Amino acid sequence: MISVNDKDYIKSKGISEKQVEEQIQQFKQGFPDLEIIQPATVKNGGIKCMTESRLSANVRYYEKASKKIKRIKFVPASGAASRMFKSLFELMNSYKGTEEEYLKLTAKKDFGSPYYIYENIDKLALYRDLCNSLESGGSSIDDVEKSKDYVLLLKKLLTEEGLNYGNLPKGLLKFHKGAQGVTRTPAEEHLVEGANYSLTGKKVKIHFTVSPQHMELFKQHIGEVVELYQKKYKVKYEIDFSIQKPETDTIAANENNEPFRDENNNLVFRPGGHGALIQNLNELDADLVFVKNIDNVVQDRLKSETYTYKKALAGLLLWHREVIADYLKKLNKKSVKKELIDGIVQFAKSKLCIVMPANFDTFDIEKQRYILINKLNRPIRVCGMVRNQGEPGGGPYWVMNSDGTQSLQIVEEPQISEQYKPLMQKATHFNPVDLVCYIKDYKGKKFDLTQFVDHNAGFISEKSYQGRTLKALELPGLWNGAMSDWITIFVEVPVITFNPVKTLSDLLRQEHLYENDLQRQREDKIVIVEHDE
Repeated sequence: MISVNDKDYIKSKGISEKQVEEQIQQFKQGFPDLEIIQPATVKNGGIKCMTESRLSANVRYYEKASKKIKRIKFVPASGAASRMFKSLFELMNSYKGTEEEYLKLTAKKDFGSPYYIYENIDKLALYRDLCNSLESGGSSIDDVEKSKDYVLLLKKLLTEEGLNYGNLPKGLLKFHKGAQGVTRTPAEEHLVEGANYSLTGKKVKIHFTVSPQHMELFKQHIGEVVELYQKKYKVKYEIDFSIQKPETDTIAANENNEPFRDENNNLVFRPGGHGALIQNLNELDADLVFVKNIDNVVQDRLKSETYTYKKALAGLLLWHREVIADYLKKLNKKSVKKELIDGIVQFAKSKLCIVMPANFDTFDIEKQRYILINKLNRPIRVCGMVRNQGEPGGGPYWVMNSDGTQSLQIVEEPQISEQYKPLMQKATHFNPVDLVCYIKDYKGKKFDLTQFVDHNAGFISEKSYQGRTLKALELPGLWNGAMSDWITIFVEVPVITFNPVKTLSDLLRQEHLYENDLQRQREDKIVIVEHDE
C-alpha cells in the first residue's frame, strides 16, 4: 500500500514507515476500552472542595512556596476561528436577499441566531474595525440596514475583502472592549493573566502553541502590544511560540481502514489532536506550569476570582508536592518500616485518590516500597472541575489501571464504551481545561513527560476531506491520555472561571461584554419584557 513517493513523503514529515503501519493497524483493531469504575464526585471524594478559609490558605501557601520556582503559562492557541463563524459562513454563501429569506432571517432573534448577532453587533469589540472596513469600500452600517445587504457585511467580517476573521486564529480576534475604545485579543488577555498569577520575580513567561501558518501573525501582534503591558504591570515578558510537531501527525484512513488519499493520490495526514502537545509541554524549562486554552478569558471586572482559584490550585499542588517529596526521600533510604508504608498508602488513597492493588498487603515490604516509589515519583497535576451545566468537555472518572491500581482520569466521551455509558448520567462535573502542573521530580530533575502517556487512550473520529469521509486517529489528549500516568487531583472551581468562546455570539454573553454594553443589554431586555407583558 506504500509507494516510493509515499515513503519520501513520510520521511519528510519525520515519521517512520513503522509508525504508519502501526497507525493503520490501530484503525483496524481500535482502542481498548477503559475500565471505568464510577464518575469522580465530591460525594465519593474524587473531587475536592475548598472552603473560603482553605481557599485563602492555599493562596497564601502558593504565594510563599512559589518564590523560588520557575513558572510558565502554557496556552494552546492553534485553534482556527472558522468554527466560530459556521452559521455566518452558511448565511453568507446561501443568502440571496429575497423577501422570504429576509422574513425568515429576521424572525429568528433568539440568542446565538445570526440576526441576534446583527442587532447587537455594536456591542462587539470588532465593531469599530468592521465599520472602518465598510467605509473603506464606500459603505456603512446604515447602508447595510437600508439595503439589507447582509452578504456585504459578512464578507467584510469574514473574508479577505475586510477583516478576514474567518481565516484568522481565534487568539488574534478582538474579543473584549474597554474604556476609551480600547480593545483586547485573547492573546492580550493571557498577558494580563500572566502578570497577575504567574510571575517569577518580575518575569512573566508565556508559551503559545500556534499553527505554522499563523506564527508570524502571532509574533507581530505580541510585538505590537507587549510593551504596553510591561509598563502597565511593571513586568518583563518572555514569550515564545511552538507549533504542533509534524512528526506527531497521524495518517488518515478510508472506510476500509486503508490509507486515505487525496485527489492526486497522495497520502493524507492530519494533526494528531491536542495530545501531540505533550511534546511541546515536555520542552518547557519550568517547574510549575499553568495550562489554559486561548479562548477561556473574561473581562477585567471578573478576573479576580480566576486569579484566586489559579493561585489556590497551585498552592494545593505545591503542598501535596512537598509531602510527596518527603515520602519519596524516606522510601529511598536503606531501611523502610511497615508503619511508613501504611501511612503512605493511606495518604495516597485519601489525598491522591490512588488505590493500591487488592493484593497489596500480600507483597513483601520491598515490593511495596517499589510500587509506592513508582506511583509517587511522577508529574503532578491539579485540575479544576466545573459542575455540569450542559457544557461540552471531558469528565472526571475513577478508572481501573492495568496494574490493578485505581486512579483519577479525565475521560472524553469517545473513550467511553457502551457498557459504561450509563455512568455518564451520574457524572456531576466536567473538565474545563484548567490545569496546574508540576513537571520536575523530588530531586529537581525534569520528568520526561512522554514516559507517562497511555498510548491506548486515543480514539478514532470521523472527519471529512473535500466532501469525502475519512477516519482520523486522535492521539491521547493532552489532559487525558497524555497525562494518564500523572498524579491527579480534581478540585471544584466556580463556573465563572470557565468562559470559552465557541461561537461569535458567545462574545455577547455578560462575561465578555464591556460594562456599558452590559448595562445597555440589560435595559434592552427590560424593555422587551415590559412590551411582551
